[in-house]
Amino acid sequence: MAKKLFVGGLSYETTEDVLKENFSKAGTVDSAVIILDKMSGRSKGFGFVEMSSEEEAQKATEMFNGQEIDGRKITVNEAKPLEARPPRRDGFNRNRGGHDRPRKDRW
Repeated sequence: MAKKLFVGGLSYETTEDVLKENFSKAGTVDSAVIILDKMSGRSKGFGFVEMSSEEEAQKATEMFNGQEIDGRKITVNEAKPLEARPPRRDGFNRNRGGHDRPRKDRW
């Protein structure tokens, strides 16, 4: 069964091909994805690698956690499922598309 790994601390110049090439030394890589910023299209400095088995994922974690790729020391660990986030406290309501209350300086 495939196992997804979180890879943090990546250089902004690291590509998915570089990630896949490095992690293939630990076994079969099913996919390698670098997360990009929606607005700028630039890397956010982290990504995910999916290994084909639990054993290969464990081997990749041991091989690469704390090692350097493209001049940056990376962190590798098991990816956790995305959890629901609590509502923001800055007054911005995502569901309504704007601020909860009007700004006083505009009135």
